[in-house]
Amino acid sequence: MEFTKMHGAGNDYVYVDARAMPEHDWGQLSQAISDRHFGVGSDGLILVMDSDVADLKMRMFNVDGSEGEMCGNGIRCFAKYAIERGIVPRSVGEVTIDTMAGVRTVVPRYDGSEINAARVSMGKPRFAPSDIPVNLDPAISLNRQTIINFRLFLTFVSMGNPHAVTFIDQPVEEFPLHNIGPLVERHPIFPKRVNFEVVNIRDDGNLDARVWERGSGETMACGTGACAIGVASRLLGHTGDRVAVHLPGGTLTIDWDGTDEVYLEGPAGRGF
Repeated sequence: MEFTKMHGAGNDYVYVDARAMPEHDWGQLSQAISDRHFGVGSDGLILVMDSDVADLKMRMFNVDGSEGEMCGNGIRCFAKYAIERGIVPRSVGEVTIDTMAGVRTVVPRYDGSEINAARVSMGKPRFAPSDIPVNLDPAISLNRQTIINFRLFLTFVSMGNPHAVTFIDQPVEEFPLHNIGPLVERHPIFPKRVNFEVVNIRDDGNLDARVWERGSGETMACGTGACAIGVASRLLGHTGDRVAVHLPGGTLTIDWDGTDEVYLEGPAGRGF
């Protein structure tokens, strides 16, 4: 099986052109190929497939074999992969990609002839408990919930996949993410589990963050997570329409005017 390793700000995936391949147990393959000791090593598997509604279809599988609705870092690299492989022509100004969260549009950024970044229209954030999904009493505030006896104040955002964002005063490096992350991800109030983001406010244009991804654990970066962070920060009045989210693997830039689509921009790199 031919594959390519790619990453967006250190959030790495194995890419396979599955357009002419028979159906497979992709979840099992993702578990095997993602293993960093006995496989290729990655945060998951991304498939390139045909679509009836867009240029191409993207399917994304996590380390544990579960399928994710959307991947903000993965989709930027997906567009780079499709253009550099000649699957879509290099002359296109944008690539439309069918995902489980809907059709997303990616605009590649070139450094000479090389695509080194991309900007993605990520859709509108959603906040209704049924859209996250999160099981809450409607009388309880969406923005503040105490769980796991750790007194976490969470803001819930759906970017096509579920996110729970918490803002903390200490540096994010000091937060016990590997202890608390799995408990938040699998807390009973989240019927489909959740991605968990820990954020420290550097200033009104910069945020430091770490992410515990549903099905994969801590990753170097998370595109949808950065979007959820930007949205939550603006909602709570910490930042304005544009913010840089600094993650262990690099920086992602989020634009959201408070009403319309969220835009994500960040690097797209090839591993091998």
